[in-house]
Amino acid sequence: MKLTASPKVLIIDDDRAVVTGISLFLRKKGFEIHACHRPVEALPLVRQIGPDVVLLDMNFNIETSGREGLQLLRLIVEEDPHVPVILMTGWATVQLAVEGMKLGARDFIAKPWDNEHLLQSIRFLLKKANPADASPAEDPAVIGQSPEFLEILQLVRHIAPTDASILITGESGTGKEVIAEMVHSLSKRSKEAFIKVNLGGISTSLFESEMFGHKKGAFTDAQSDREGRFAKAHKGTIFLDEIGDLPLPAQVKLLRVLQEKTYEVLGSSETKKTDVRIISATNKDLAAMVRDHTFREDLLYRINLITIHMPALRERREDIRPLTDHFIRQVCTIYNMEIPLIGPATYDWLKQQDYPGNIRQLRNMVERAVLIHMHKPELTVDDFVKVAGSGRSPGADIMLPEVGQMSLEEMERQMIYKALEFHQHSISKTARALSLTRSALYRRLAKYDIPHEPKG
Repeated sequence: MKLTASPKVLIIDDDRAVVTGISLFLRKKGFEIHACHRPVEALPLVRQIGPDVVLLDMNFNIETSGREGLQLLRLIVEEDPHVPVILMTGWATVQLAVEGMKLGARDFIAKPWDNEHLLQSIRFLLKKANPADASPAEDPAVIGQSPEFLEILQLVRHIAPTDASILITGESGTGKEVIAEMVHSLSKRSKEAFIKVNLGGISTSLFESEMFGHKKGAFTDAQSDREGRFAKAHKGTIFLDEIGDLPLPAQVKLLRVLQEKTYEVLGSSETKKTDVRIISATNKDLAAMVRDHTFREDLLYRINLITIHMPALRERREDIRPLTDHFIRQVCTIYNMEIPLIGPATYDWLKQQDYPGNIRQLRNMVERAVLIHMHKPELTVDDFVKVAGSGRSPGADIMLPEVGQMSLEEMERQMIYKALEFHQHSISKTARALSLTRSALYRRLAKYDIPHEPKG
């Protein structure tokens, strides 16, 4: 789609006050506005003006349930599959809006809408619609070819541009954080902060201070002002990891923020607004926890508008080979090593393992095997067997003692350090080499206290 100097927005809504309000706002922002109030007028107008964006209401009278809007959406997408459609919906029809996303809508805006949010969505979709603005670097490297995983990637790319709350479930090590970062990198908020919070590691007494911040003197140990996680994530994305570990008292406080989009800093009576996208993750069965009264049902409804379940690695065995190849290339590139061969029998053995630690376990095993046997031209089943158990090879202390004794975190730190050196402290190149987003790399640099000189 080639954009005109003044992008054309078609508004389809039977509420004339809504149309008038949006029209006045968007005209001031330089858009050319067209509108119609009846579904029967919409399709001829799409053909006539060729809009760059369509704003489509889902309900056209009190009696409808949103299905009329979905039917019109189907017709518009069939007429012009490339035109971005934004659904306008009340919260009562949010689930229908999600269904609309599956039919081809690119975003949905809840009524009453926020003008700046609407403008941000329109500009984002116009940019995406212009091939000249497309950038493959926005999509982090995610490895997999199994039907289950490809379906997840398709869903992620579809819902990322929206502000829908997402709950990512799955066993530990399945890549929930990677998917959360991918959603953020493909969203309208990609230029803003991605803040990860491990809720399992925050005590109930410190929850408010960690999440909302505090003023100096708010409690005994409050020696200075502290900015909370929601403030840091403002306009960006907050990733609530291990949300199933959050105690009930803290769940109540989190629910209030998600419902009202406001909070108070400890030691201050000032109410602050928050504008964040919520992505949560857990390896627990939250529905079962609701039945056991250990997780609030209303909080579950707030965080799982969209649910993405990450399959265990044993459920996507066809991805083990490409993941193995990727991890091998990664290590060899960083350490300037020749890439070793792997025969069919070794790949077959790797595919047959159960991997209770999932992708994290496979990566650890592959990296250890490559580093410990770095002088071998080919890695065999025996080489992987030696490192698959305790992570120690009988000969590791002779060949490379520091690697044989490394924990996974120590190895990750060493790899990041080596990758920075190899790419001359280029953050962008290092992040790509490690299959990380720039923000994820910066977090790891801070975590491991690795000095760096950002060079893009």
